[in-house]
Amino acid sequence: MANKQLIITEKPSVAKDLSKVLGANQKNKSYYEGPTVIVTWALGHLLGLKMPEDINKEWQSWQMETLPMVPKNLGIKPLPKTGHQLKAIKQLANRKDVTEAVIATDAGREGELVARWILEYVNFNKPVKRLWISSQTDKAIKDGFKKLRPAKEYDNLYYSALARAKADWLVGLNVTRALTVKYQDSLSAGRVQTPTLSLVRQQEKKIESFRPQTYFSVELHVQKEKAKLVQSNPYAFKERNDVEAFVKKLSEGKGKVTDIQEKTKTEQAPLPYDLTEIQREANQRYQFSAKKTLSLVQSLYEFHKIVTYPRTDSKYLTTDMKATMKERLQAVSDFAPEVKTYIKDGGQVKLTKVFQNEKVTDHHALIPTEQRPRYEKLSGDEQKIYNMIVTRFLGMFAEPHRTKQTKVTVSFGKEQFIFRQSKVEVAGWKQEKEDVVPSVDWTLGMVIPPNFTINKELTAPPKPLTEGTLLGLMEKHSLGTPATRAEIIEKLIKSELMERNTNGLNVSPKGKQLLELVNPSLVTPELTEKWEKTLEAIAKGKQSSTVFLKEIEQDTKKLVNEIKQSESKYQDFSITQKKCPECGSNLREKNTKDGKIYVCSNQDCSYRRRKDPKVSNHRCSQCHRKMEIIDGKNGAYFKCKYCSITEKMQDKKERSKKLSKHEERKLVKKYSQKEEPEESALAQALKAAMKQD
Repeated sequence: MANKQLIITEKPSVAKDLSKVLGANQKNKSYYEGPTVIVTWALGHLLGLKMPEDINKEWQSWQMETLPMVPKNLGIKPLPKTGHQLKAIKQLANRKDVTEAVIATDAGREGELVARWILEYVNFNKPVKRLWISSQTDKAIKDGFKKLRPAKEYDNLYYSALARAKADWLVGLNVTRALTVKYQDSLSAGRVQTPTLSLVRQQEKKIESFRPQTYFSVELHVQKEKAKLVQSNPYAFKERNDVEAFVKKLSEGKGKVTDIQEKTKTEQAPLPYDLTEIQREANQRYQFSAKKTLSLVQSLYEFHKIVTYPRTDSKYLTTDMKATMKERLQAVSDFAPEVKTYIKDGGQVKLTKVFQNEKVTDHHALIPTEQRPRYEKLSGDEQKIYNMIVTRFLGMFAEPHRTKQTKVTVSFGKEQFIFRQSKVEVAGWKQEKEDVVPSVDWTLGMVIPPNFTINKELTAPPKPLTEGTLLGLMEKHSLGTPATRAEIIEKLIKSELMERNTNGLNVSPKGKQLLELVNPSLVTPELTEKWEKTLEAIAKGKQSSTVFLKEIEQDTKKLVNEIKQSESKYQDFSITQKKCPECGSNLREKNTKDGKIYVCSNQDCSYRRRKDPKVSNHRCSQCHRKMEIIDGKNGAYFKCKYCSITEKMQDKKERSKKLSKHEERKLVKKYSQKEEPEESALAQALKAAMKQD
């Protein structure tokens, strides 16, 4: 019996790719098998931390007396819907011919946790190795399997992932329960999501306190060029009379060119993307949510195999990657005309600062793989993201962007106006040429006539945060990781604390109240920032996870105590004046995937109904718009809200009695034939008379 490696991947699609490369051609329901390997898969997480009720019966009901819940041991349990796959992995792990396991889940904190929990649950006591790759191409997989490392080398990453999961359990579940019980409404809080919500609220407060102010600016025109007056306070002129008097005085004399400075500005290409930056830029350019961008990059990595690992927090590459540059360029040789020049140049990188080993932690920057893309297989949105990644990558091989900049100072007595000109000398990585043909031939001492205009201006309010700007702030304050930030934003929206609209993000009335009720230390990012930095230190082996979790336990007790003693009042804005037809309690408005619904505020009553009728695909016979489905006393029916026409809704039997295509054609033919018009009695009499003639 040949010895076999049990390889555990995170998803079935990855297991399929690995099995092809490793010759595991025998497909089974829950694994692939080959002469020396068995490739199986998780379905994301197969296990999770036990819930309070699994640990202690007293924690089943939500009561203030049982808080805080700080268990001595937080065990794991199988997740309900994926038990079959866990059972299959256990059977494979116990096979006599399996002599070692290989962790081939995502190469990151969460991927490590997925596999370690499985191995712990199935009591795996044979050697374990780790596959660590940054792209899913056949070449990367083959190379990765030649360089498998002992799993022990990644223990610190596992301890960090476990500490994060436990910290979220302790803080999230305790604070959420305390708030929900105290204020009798579902109020979700957490160590990362609450300070993130607070960042959005802080920006809203700036907008709310903003008062627009009118001010005046002075502009000097010289031929076709113009420049504003240099002022220490640009809003100094509040009254038109003052600015007019100032300009009148200024116009009494003539100006003079008192200084001309020329310098060359060299701008290097930006570094390749990390995940947070591409999410920010895709939100700015295409209004993609952080979650959408992540899933698009994940698809380019996992399915198309044309970009490297997406969940990276580094914009740098390792020095050993220099040798792979030419091959990556060849893969994108038809992307732009200049690529062929870069290949001829031997794939030489001009942006040399990109190669810094110490700035690459788990994964290097997001760049193309050496696999040639098949553009026809990419969706429009995938193409947009891929173009962004390749354009950034190609910038590394281009010359820096060089401009000659001229700064001209025109003085009217003590007052100055500064004119600027910019001439592109080398376009380099910036393709567009921003050449402006100068209309003035400036010379030192040149006399300038007083040609001024006064402009009335208004101070602009701060803009609401978008997902892009919020991601930037989350990164600045170390809130979450590149892999979890999109998820945190979605969770805040799902729990009705934050709303996404056309202008950006805003905090809901419920969210505003939560920020008033929740502990002040959870609202500001400092505490969470400290926790995240500790988790990073645990991953690098510089700090103990046991010490960190003891600290989190102490913080949890303090947070719950603060909520218990709080005297804040809560008003539930979701409760309406509408009464429940079953028990008479007020109805609560709730957002769901299917639109807004009303549910009874009495927890013992299960009444619920839609706020607005559901829109069907059934069209109105008169205006051809989609009709609504109305639930009447005698069952559901269609109604057009534009024409008020109602139609009976067919039941399943009636719908199945639909005409076949053949019957349909026969009917159409029958009704489209022109019928002979009926002859009048007079016409018939005339016809008969003519025949007799």
